[in-house]
Amino acid sequence: MENRLNFLKLSNVKIFPILTLFFYLNVSLSQTANPYPNKSITFIAPYTTGTTSDVLARQIGNKLSEKLAVPVLVENKAGASGVIGTDFVSKAPANGYTLLFTATSHGTIPAVKSKLPYDPIKSFTPVILLATSAMGFVVSPNTSTSNFKDFVEFSKSRTNDYSTPGEGSSQHLTMELILQEVGFKMIHVPYKGSAGAVTDVIGGHVQSSIVSLQTSSSFIKSGQLKMLAIMSEERSPVFQNIPTFKELGFPNLVVDTWYGVLAPLNTPVDVINKLNTEFNLILNTAEMKDTMSKLGLSVSGGKSDKLKSLLEKEIPKWKKVVASSKIEID
Repeated sequence: MENRLNFLKLSNVKIFPILTLFFYLNVSLSQTANPYPNKSITFIAPYTTGTTSDVLARQIGNKLSEKLAVPVLVENKAGASGVIGTDFVSKAPANGYTLLFTATSHGTIPAVKSKLPYDPIKSFTPVILLATSAMGFVVSPNTSTSNFKDFVEFSKSRTNDYSTPGEGSSQHLTMELILQEVGFKMIHVPYKGSAGAVTDVIGGHVQSSIVSLQTSSSFIKSGQLKMLAIMSEERSPVFQNIPTFKELGFPNLVVDTWYGVLAPLNTPVDVINKLNTEFNLILNTAEMKDTMSKLGLSVSGGKSDKLKSLLEKEIPKWKKVVASSKIEID
């Protein structure tokens, strides 16, 4: 009887590590048999269809689908300036199958909304910064001034105004930043969307505006809008004769619109790395560079930390702008 008990004890000692090894081998084999991705991926675009973000999501989604051999779907969850779709992704499973295809407003919304159902940085894992586009300060073609310095002096001698797509929009915050940095005042005329804001500057009903070159380049080239300064680090290759604000003595007035991809917090590192690699490969193709160029965008790409660094810089900046202005937050 004693010998039998000793045999069982010895067997248990030997069998336990074997079972443990078998378990981990089985998990490893299972993961190898079902590598990421093995089902469809969904891009959540928190904006309406037809916007640059939506168009870009579909263009890149098609290419990603070809490379990963799984469907890549684009689902628009618009509303509350992008908050609804963004919140949806923040609460999605952290497995790489639900991704947020986001843009500039992800960094500006925290400045104008006091309570968000997510943290714009801590609730997400950055995947990649896809593209950027410069912003430009434009005036009505009827305006007599031909440079930014003269426009500022003109505005100090009389009341001028500027249009934006709405209260608290990225254009609104950007124009407030300009006013604060340069030191002059204008009246804000908010519209319900970009179309009206730009059209009324073209028609001379409003004196000025801040626009993204991706949407307004054609108006500038045709002379329907007069651009006095650009908010990029360097002069635009398309508008070589337009000075940057940096050249004009305002180094803090470098502002881009941007597009990027975020995943829910705690998405596995290997999944993030795989996605980042595939996105970079897509961005570096001649076809995608041409697509970006036609959309008025500059390819960004690079490591995922690049997007994290951008958000860590953008969010405090816009909060400071709002705090220093009379912009109402809710």
